[in-house]
Amino acid sequence: MISKKMENMVANSSAIRAMFEEGNRLAKIYGAENVFDFSLGNPNVPAPEAVKKAIIDLLNEEDPVVLHGYTNSNAGYEDVRQAVAESLNDRFDTAFSGKNITMTVGAAGGLNVILKALLNPGDEVITFVPYFGEYRSYVNNYDGVLVEISPDTATFQPKLDEFEEKITPKTKAVIVNTPNNPTGVVYSEDTIKKMAAVMEKKQKEYGTDIYLISDEPYRELAYDGVEVPYLTKYYDNTVVGYSYSKSLSLPGERIGYLVIPDEAADSEDLIAAANVATRILGFVNAPTLQQKVVKVCLNEKTDISFYDRNRETLYNGLKDLGFECIKPEGAFYLFVKSPVEDEKEFCASAKKYNILLVPGSSFGCPGYVRIAYCVAHETIVNSLPKFAELAAEYK
Repeated sequence: MISKKMENMVANSSAIRAMFEEGNRLAKIYGAENVFDFSLGNPNVPAPEAVKKAIIDLLNEEDPVVLHGYTNSNAGYEDVRQAVAESLNDRFDTAFSGKNITMTVGAAGGLNVILKALLNPGDEVITFVPYFGEYRSYVNNYDGVLVEISPDTATFQPKLDEFEEKITPKTKAVIVNTPNNPTGVVYSEDTIKKMAAVMEKKQKEYGTDIYLISDEPYRELAYDGVEVPYLTKYYDNTVVGYSYSKSLSLPGERIGYLVIPDEAADSEDLIAAANVATRILGFVNAPTLQQKVVKVCLNEKTDISFYDRNRETLYNGLKDLGFECIKPEGAFYLFVKSPVEDEKEFCASAKKYNILLVPGSSFGCPGYVRIAYCVAHETIVNSLPKFAELAAEYK
């Protein structure tokens, strides 16, 4: 009796979650220490101590009726939004104010809010393969059409020639995710400048507005001094979606924000639409306690040296075993080429050794697998002998 749209969504339910649930099942049989679950991007580094202190202080000092009540605006507490804006201005030399910020239920909630605000049925949203598979569902929620740009598997930087060819009068938005899930690639400043030039050209050609939606939950997870460009500085019609899930290790708290700059076309209407979308999608407002927490902790950071050590150990270990993958510059994923064309077959083989991987087809890119290395370092080290046994099957 469920809707036809939901029938399809249930049938194609996330392979990532399915693998995570399989990991829990195997752990009960073999013991958690003998299962190497690389399926879910769930941070294993604890939140900074300042987060715990902020929560305790707020609970002890704030009026609970106010602290746990609705916000005056669906966009969130005014002081929190202003603090976020000022923090961004300090870091990126921008000129935002509180009105440009909408607090959201994580980056996922933010993406749904902005897509709800923008899309008419049949509008096209472009994204670059490989991409976070939930983009399909988010665009489908509002009867949009997701248009994929095929991958450059040598660099995993966007193919801008194909991008230009696939922009049409129906193109309403482009979603980019850098640092990228699942590859860990950071889109270079040169890439961003060229992408912006293509979009400016197409806006003039078609007389339309095309919005660039920058999905940034991994912004702070960048290694080796790599700079992650802040996209509002390169293209006026940019909307930024951010989450504290990774930067403060708060994935389950569901707190993030949208940035809708004054420079974006119809920005006042878009800000108003995001405010209303937050309410009518059922979020009402972002979690109030967590809004207050992130205001206190805007300058706090998760120690990414733990992820960096895992990155180096796993990347070098797999390369030594003959696996092919690009070295990630950010996030906490490796995107590894399957030794056989059908990567789902490879995932099934890996499971014999209690290694849980996610097939690349979940990200629109068959022939690869994603490994989430946000796990205990011991898990990485102990998995390598099992990866060696797995590699031996394909030699």
